[in-house]
Amino acid sequence: MSETSEKKSASPTPGGPLRVGLLGYGLAGSVFHAPLIAATDGLVLDTVSTGNPERQAQARAEHPQVRTVSTPEAVLARAAELDLIVVATPNKTHVPLATAALEAGLPVVVDKPLSGTAAEAEKLAALADDRGLLLSVFQNRRWDNDFRTVRTLIEDGALGDVRRFESRFERWRPQPKGGWRESGDPQEIGGLLYDLGSHLVDQALTLFGPVVSVYAESDVRRPGAEADDDTFLALTHANGVRSHLWVSAVTPLLGPRFRVLGSEAGYTKHGLDPQEAALREGLRPGDAGVEWGVEPRASWGRLGAGASPRHGGGEPVPTLPGDYPAYYAAIARALREGGAPPVTATEAAATLRVLEAAKRSAAEGVTVGIDATA
Repeated sequence: MSETSEKKSASPTPGGPLRVGLLGYGLAGSVFHAPLIAATDGLVLDTVSTGNPERQAQARAEHPQVRTVSTPEAVLARAAELDLIVVATPNKTHVPLATAALEAGLPVVVDKPLSGTAAEAEKLAALADDRGLLLSVFQNRRWDNDFRTVRTLIEDGALGDVRRFESRFERWRPQPKGGWRESGDPQEIGGLLYDLGSHLVDQALTLFGPVVSVYAESDVRRPGAEADDDTFLALTHANGVRSHLWVSAVTPLLGPRFRVLGSEAGYTKHGLDPQEAALREGLRPGDAGVEWGVEPRASWGRLGAGASPRHGGGEPVPTLPGDYPAYYAAIARALREGGAPPVTATEAAATLRVLEAAKRSAAEGVTVGIDATA
């Protein structure tokens, strides 16, 4: 069965909500997945697994109806009572837990990156395909306000033919925080290339399609750091567009989030989508008085030609509202009605091929070619 075919779709309780088991309640689970699941019509957060007693208490306080267990295995033991598993655990556990969930007969959402290699992603995609189950990757940044705006400008032809796409996730964090995300152990799949880089590459592929060559520079800048914290990627797409992508924790002066240059105009946008900050503050989609994903006029990007946006050049472009809730709404729809999920495992594998090429490029100091038909 192909990814566009019908997957497991029926709830055990006809007309009832689809019941979700969430594996992990760290940053990804507590800030992103749990609130968005809870805010989605047709989904209910049923069970959370975490071995941390404090996080179990946090989950029950934030979602009073939820049951908590200590291990993913305890969630999967109740497979017959659930309709979806969400894997929001450390990167190195994504493949084994997604495999176990699929083998238990459950559709799966996995936080990015799906795996450490494209080959692993393709193997998971084949397993889901064989079982007729949905497998999707949480690439929420496709629903960032600024990315939605860039995508619309490109589709509407406001820039002409895009020639160069610049995208950044830069931070100023001169002291490492530690933890698995900054571990130098390759088994942890840590570092910014696979973390924020997963988002930037996915966005570039979404906009401009397959990549045929990758050049990368990757460094460990901070004293005591183990994993890459300052990485640059130059991608050449099959259609000729060049994407320049930066991920860094050591940028004292931040560059524009986006700079997109076309044959007719350019677009520059500074600042970050407000949804992550809102979720961290405890705000939720649908809260009274909250305009979800909306930013003030002062934060809008500018569109024009022949003038500097920093000096008032170009015209301000209203930023479309960010819409993270759209991801799980699409998951619920795919489960009930069939069809492809909002982000497929095949798309995740394409992103991972680029990340693997970037890792090799940085290590060997070479430009790495990619088969755009893979």
